[in-house]
Amino acid sequence: MWRRLLFCPKKTGDTIEIDLDLDELDATSAELKATYQEIKDYVLKESGLKVSSLYISQVKRKCGIEVGENYNLPKSENARVPQCPKEKEDAIKAALKYFAMI
Repeated sequence: MWRRLLFCPKKTGDTIEIDLDLDELDATSAELKATYQEIKDYVLKESGLKVSSLYISQVKRKCGIEVGENYNLPKSENARVPQCPKEKEDAIKAALKYFAMI
């Protein structure tokens, strides 16, 4: 797959054209990751289970996958955080394997 890029500086009339063979470039880490929504959709389709982003994040941490910072923190210090049930954890792990994340 080829992609032609056209760079146009602010001064008109000056352009640079570059042809890149994208097949020769390595995939970025972002391209190799499935989104939380893609994981949710896969789990629902394959196992019929609905999983939350919290559960996906918990399983990713267990598997050693980096996850972003949680900005939706509880208001009290002793708030109960639900833990992912075993059957949902297994379904999420299957999705992570499907997307080659583990």
